[in-house]
Amino acid sequence: MNEEFDSIKKEYSEYYNSFFREGNLPLRDTGNGFWGPAVSDEIFEAFKKIKLHECSSFLDLGSGDGKVVLIASLFCRNALGIERDKELILHSMRMKDKLKRNNAVFIDKDFFEHDLSKHDVVFIYPDRPISGNLEGKLLRELKGKLVVYGHHFHPKQLRRENNFTINGTYVGIYSNQRL
Repeated sequence: MNEEFDSIKKEYSEYYNSFFREGNLPLRDTGNGFWGPAVSDEIFEAFKKIKLHECSSFLDLGSGDGKVVLIASLFCRNALGIERDKELILHSMRMKDKLKRNNAVFIDKDFFEHDLSKHDVVFIYPDRPISGNLEGKLLRELKGKLVVYGHHFHPKQLRRENNFTINGTYVGIYSNQRL
């Protein structure tokens, strides 16, 4: 698994370096949200810590460039990313093909139109508060665990089951049991 992870990490480093060479940062407003990359090593360690290998179905809400989904595909049978930005979806699919991660799937869809109940783990690196419609959807449909990456924007009505930091980045694990 480590060699496959190193391949993913290398490909994404090259991708991000292409932004830097053009004088840009690898982040932007997509019109549907804000894309910024997660840290590969942190995601890999978080997935080991939450024992993602014991799960069969992973979903990333707003999967951006696809890196989190491709790392998740190392651990579980099915990894799905939902993203609305055409450029990011196309990049994700190219990376999936290049890295031969056949158990990773990317779809261009509004995640509000997707049934969350089919997934053991739902992941989000939120760009806005998890409240209102999103938290309502999670309360109605989440059957497994919600993994929230980052210090900001955690749900208020879901039960926090666990939390930890990796290299200073907060990761919260939530279940659909109201407080």
